[in-house]
Amino acid sequence: MKSLDGIKFAEMVQMGAHHLTQNADFVDSLNVFPVPDGDTGTNMNLSMTSGAKETETNASKHIGKTAQSLSKGLLMGARGNSGVILSQLFRGFGKHIEKENEINSVQFAGAFQAGVDTAYKAVMKPVEGTILTVAREAAAKAVQVAIDEVNIIKVMEALVEEAKKSLDRTPDLLPVLKEVGVVDSGGQGLLFIYEGFLASLKGEALPERSTTSIDDLISAEHHRVQDFMSTEDITFGYCTEIMVRLEKEKEPFDELKFRQELDVMGDSLLVVSDDEIAKVHIHSETPGAVLSAGQKYGSLIKIKVDNMREQHSAIVNDEPSTKVSKAPAKKEKHPYAVVTIAMGEGISELLRSIGASYVIEGGQTMNPSTEDIVKAVKEIEAEKVIILPNNKNIIMAAEQAVELLEIEAAVVPTKTIPQGMAAILAFNPEASVEDNKSGMTKALAAVKTGQVTYAVRDTSIDGVEIRKDDYMSLAEGKIVLSTPNMIEAAEKVIIDLVDEDAEIITIIYGTDATEEQANEVASYIEDHYPDVEVEIVEGKQALYPFIFSIE
Repeated sequence: MKSLDGIKFAEMVQMGAHHLTQNADFVDSLNVFPVPDGDTGTNMNLSMTSGAKETETNASKHIGKTAQSLSKGLLMGARGNSGVILSQLFRGFGKHIEKENEINSVQFAGAFQAGVDTAYKAVMKPVEGTILTVAREAAAKAVQVAIDEVNIIKVMEALVEEAKKSLDRTPDLLPVLKEVGVVDSGGQGLLFIYEGFLASLKGEALPERSTTSIDDLISAEHHRVQDFMSTEDITFGYCTEIMVRLEKEKEPFDELKFRQELDVMGDSLLVVSDDEIAKVHIHSETPGAVLSAGQKYGSLIKIKVDNMREQHSAIVNDEPSTKVSKAPAKKEKHPYAVVTIAMGEGISELLRSIGASYVIEGGQTMNPSTEDIVKAVKEIEAEKVIILPNNKNIIMAAEQAVELLEIEAAVVPTKTIPQGMAAILAFNPEASVEDNKSGMTKALAAVKTGQVTYAVRDTSIDGVEIRKDDYMSLAEGKIVLSTPNMIEAAEKVIIDLVDEDAEIITIIYGTDATEEQANEVASYIEDHYPDVEVEIVEGKQALYPFIFSIE
């Protein structure tokens, strides 16, 4: 096969999505932490399914148009970090061939490389040993082979073979993977897609289930990439966004020239324009220079500059807060809104009662997509919006949603429900979006989060021996105990997190715990920490019998 058109590419996308769907549960099970909420496969599957649906609906013989449909579907359907990265891979892929009716082997390989370039720019500090590495090394091999190979099938075979080898090498690149001798699940999910592409090109059927051993494939999806870098490593410290209203009396606008001018000022550059507006996103050390560059072409109608070093410090230093209240609020129009994400009817009611304008249902195992977040923001018709993900795996999708909004919006990188509560309580309706983001982010450092969940398999992590179905104590995200006794697990969390500065402990109990058990834990706290105030909330959350907020 010497050329590829849009109809055949659409078939490849369908097969890739199908193969991932068949193995999504398997990818979900590949989690370094044996918690019941590993969702890499679910997120990638829902993201890819959205892209495949858009591609099927708008398939064209023109491959550039078909690739753009895939890109659009993935962008709006992207869920979780892995889904967002997947959307960026095919965004660059589609952009590279957008004007082509059909492509040859060199263009085919080049599109994969362009996707890698786009995805790396989308991640603030790319970490090797992840889906990015698998994508990069596989694309590089395809480009190399395409120099002398005109058969697109042969190029795809080389890409898949290298992706497999790259996946096997991920433990040598990421310390946490090396520690437990496993590979990355995001890379595995990408490999399933690529295998589907190849099977479609060759006209072959795929196995319904993966035959790979779970011992060979376990993921680092739940480990924070921020843990493998220091704040000082951030080269370009200001996330800068501007919107320029283009004016005829100013310098004639040339998007390519403008992009080249900005490219030397930082990384993660995105420039989108039409006849009236140019929108810019860039990570730069000189935001003032970015603003000046935009002013040459017209008036600045939106400016947003965030200090990413400050944000990173807040993320690494972690977790939560909380207070109690009651009474749900109806969805209504807000001039200034706080949109947050939560799982559990009781938690949703609590968030609304303390100031959330809109609660999107989601969280562990059910990350909302970029499109879900955009729709929620548009529904409340606010002029300014703060978005609280309340889960580290939703932050990237939320950031991507902000890029698509035409109003002032920002994401406060909350990673837990207690952090979300702390942020809401720090919200000032009189402050600017920028000032609120800064103040709400700072509020996260004043609280800690503890959790109790259960183990889905036997393993050993950080010296803790874990048995399937045991309850695990998580203090600030770290497993500190595995025990058959739920109350013992809860007490261990309290022991590890409560110090002399603690004033309030909020116990949020879920569907797997009872009010009596919550009261038993409260009695333990009152007996051992008499100066600490205790509050109990029925959160109705799944998977986590207890969530603790320590202020």
